[in-house]
Amino acid sequence: MQQIKGSVLKTRLGFIEQNWGREGLEKVLGSLSKEDQEALRVILTVKWYPFEVGERLDAAIVRELGGGRTEVFERLGAASADANLATLHKNFLTPGKPHVFLGKAPLIYGFYYETGRRTYEKTGDQSGVMTTYEAETFSAPDCLSVIGWYKRALELCGAQGVAIHEDECRAKGGAVCRYQIRWNGVQTAG
Repeated sequence: MQQIKGSVLKTRLGFIEQNWGREGLEKVLGSLSKEDQEALRVILTVKWYPFEVGERLDAAIVRELGGGRTEVFERLGAASADANLATLHKNFLTPGKPHVFLGKAPLIYGFYYETGRRTYEKTGDQSGVMTTYEAETFSAPDCLSVIGWYKRALELCGAQGVAIHEDECRAKGGAVCRYQIRWNGVQTAG
């Protein structure tokens, strides 16, 4: 059974409250089963939780707050990067070196997901491809949050004009989840 870290769920709940207030959070939680509500009331960031709890939370966010649109998950991914890369995982960042940061994709994946693996391959001076293999569970909203997370993380590394496109997705019938990544340049701290 695929599991995700509590930090992923906690970030989602924090994102809801920050953008829609306590009322929005209660609306989402209230739409879930009693079991899911209990699981989400007290989240431990280092504990593993069933992926399905996160999947049902994602569906509730889209249904209750997103007006049926999943684009909200890119914003959620960016907020997660801001929260986690400013504190818990700030050592992953490599200012001025996007390829070095992206080379840590396999390690980063292991901090958030229990099964499967992720690779990164440099394809040019300002481009690369990141691929997720063998994840037991997957969802389109989770892939969108990955895109938002990596876009924001690359910006925190100094990359400018970041674009990420998922050209194959398991949630849409693909064999893997593959992300084409490009940026226009790098601003170095000075």
